Amino acid sequence: MIELSIANGIAEVVLNAPEKLNSLDEAALADLGKAYDDAAAAASRGMVRALLLRGEGRAFCAGRDIAGVTPESDDAKAYLSGLVEPLLKKMAAFPAPTFAAAHGACLGVGLGLLLATDVVYVAENARFGSPFAKLGATLDSGGHWYFTERLGMHRTLDLIYTADLISGAEAVAQGMFSRVMPDDALLEATRIIVDRVAAGATSAFNASKGLVADIRDRRLGLWDAMTEENNEQARLCKTEDYAEGFRAFQEKRAPVFKG
Repeated sequence: MIELSIANGIAEVVLNAPEKLNSLDEAALADLGKAYDDAAAAASRGMVRALLLRGEGRAFCAGRDIAGVTPESDDAKAYLSGLVEPLLKKMAAFPAPTFAAAHGACLGVGLGLLLATDVVYVAENARFGSPFAKLGATLDSGGHWYFTERLGMHRTLDLIYTADLISGAEAVAQGMFSRVMPDDALLEATRIIVDRVAAGATSAFNASKGLVADIRDRRLGLWDAMTEENNEQARLCKTEDYAEGFRAFQEKRAPVFKG
């Protein structure tokens, strides 16, 4: 159900179990982790300069596949701490820009996959939220942190208490994700952007990815962040892509980056 293809510098990871809305069981999570490992290995060889995550069918991912799971035997901590958390850390640390195209239901661990992705474009028909109130459970996959960070405390608890879902347009308007697109244009438009980024200066993008994560996680102030920027720029100015960008600008032509 997890498919990986690599072409033209882009790794495309597909959740392909549309009959169950791409919900994920333990085996699927392991396969997804392997897909990211394989793509990261290809990135280390210069074969991958951007990654796109998407789902087939009517939904991106409806969450955990609980078919055959009984409450009496379920070990939620093993599922979350042993499988989901390591996968999300792996996704967040992927060594190239990552993108996701999200449509339909994006819930539970499916929402977690999106929150661990650098840039998420959503369809108008996408649905996000925390339906766990109906299950006697709580939001997981880092949702509490991301929701509070992006939506604020009051909106976060509103969504958790009510189990109401919000649309793609609402999610973007409230600062959860990047852009909303028409349902039928989402994948093509996302692929065009990913193709453009894959042709860019990957080392510089990875520097920015690390800086943004440091600002978020270490709560860097302005001047500390500027020091980190200066250090990254000093490193980048020794790279071939930096020299190519300067020459292209001076020669009034489009740069050809090697990543």
